[in-house]
Amino acid sequence: MPVDTTEHAHGNNYCHDRPGLPDPMLPPLTRRQADRMVRLALTAAAELGVSLTYRGDAALVPAVRSAGEPVLGISNLARVVGQFEEDRWPEIVADHVAAIIGQFRAGAPAPPDDPERRLIQRIVARDSLPVRWTTDRPDFLPGLVAVPSTVDGALITMFLEPDDLTVSPTDADRFGLANLRRLQDQVTYLDGQGIRIALISGNGFAASRALVLDTVLRESLQLQHAPYGVLAALPARDALMLHVIEDLGVLPALGLMLNLASRCYDRDPGPLSPEVHLVTPELVWHRATTSMTDDGRLRPSAELGALARRLAAREETR
Repeated sequence: MPVDTTEHAHGNNYCHDRPGLPDPMLPPLTRRQADRMVRLALTAAAELGVSLTYRGDAALVPAVRSAGEPVLGISNLARVVGQFEEDRWPEIVADHVAAIIGQFRAGAPAPPDDPERRLIQRIVARDSLPVRWTTDRPDFLPGLVAVPSTVDGALITMFLEPDDLTVSPTDADRFGLANLRRLQDQVTYLDGQGIRIALISGNGFAASRALVLDTVLRESLQLQHAPYGVLAALPARDALMLHVIEDLGVLPALGLMLNLASRCYDRDPGPLSPEVHLVTPELVWHRATTSMTDDGRLRPSAELGALARRLAAREETR
């Protein structure tokens, strides 16, 4: 079966003209690496009897437009293989393609037979989903929505339309949050120059734990109360970054978290948001920085600026 490649999408010089440049659609891979990954994916699909092509939009599509074949998004695959040496890529790519095609051939998953026990709330980027599925769902944070989902081994299924479930949307969200609270976190502390960042990880719902931040602070960080709040970032689905605010160290902590969140957002599978947020003791979320200014710098938001002045006044009275 013929294999159509990225050269058809980007022109004859796609991979030969400056192959070391970052691929615009498949970060963090270079153009050469992206071309190799796409070739591996197309070959894996062909070996499973599926004829696909790549036209340069981070998705493999049917080679014959009328064919009832799957559309395979490969942006997350690029982020996954980018973390491994290239000699591991054939196995990783083949397993990924086989899993996606297997899901497609199995058809849409059935609703959970016990939604109260099986649904779990999951944060996803709004722009990663069709508009019609998210129109009526409010943002948790700008550009991020929470949807009920289920986990079956490595397969996560999101239920985005009311008719997908046998319970009301309100009950689905309630069940999902209750089960999200029951997850166990893996906590790693990054310490340096008097700054401590807690990295919550260990499963594909780590970022979603921001929805139940009170539970995370109490059970995972062993913190009953954060009198000045926390800085929080959820750059990708498997990472939640937290800094407990105690003093003016919040300002250098902000700089460090912006750097870490940006790198994670650019490289890790399931990107969500590079933003850092200020979460008050009452669990009200604010942006920690202003929008980009003309000079290209980020500045503390009004809420963080007010908190910094409060912390400075407290230190002056000591």
